[in-house]
Amino acid sequence: MICQNKKAWHNYFIEDKYQAGISLLGTEVKSLREGKANLGDSYGKIKNGEIFLVDAHISPYTHGNRFNSDPLRTRKLLLHKKEIRRLIGKIQEKGFTLIPLRLYFSNGKAKVELGLAKGKKLFDKRETIKRKTMERDMERGRKGFDGDR
Repeated sequence: MICQNKKAWHNYFIEDKYQAGISLLGTEVKSLREGKANLGDSYGKIKNGEIFLVDAHISPYTHGNRFNSDPLRTRKLLLHKKEIRRLIGKIQEKGFTLIPLRLYFSNGKAKVELGLAKGKKLFDKRETIKRKTMERDMERGRKGFDGDR
């Protein structure tokens, strides 16, 4: 795994996941192999029946000199037409968006895991935090009662 978008799980309800390839330049792939990427503010955008990854930051390769490209350039995502049509239908529904969840290599090729997401309201975020805290406290309580006392 290269990088992960941890904020996505906090800010969105993830309904469905898709795997997509990315169209990259040579120095971008080398930079990804060094682990220099950030998906923090990125999202998927549909334009002319194609899906693009916007605002994903891939740092310039250290030895790339003039061949380095813009770190925030828009990158094309590679999906089957059937998947793209299905995503277009879902995104046109109210409140859905495409969020990259993680960036990784699979069989030597860079892949993005996209999540079909619906935004959380503030009270939903608070509820999630409260539930996680309660689960953590219960787990700690169980560890204390192993029969040692």
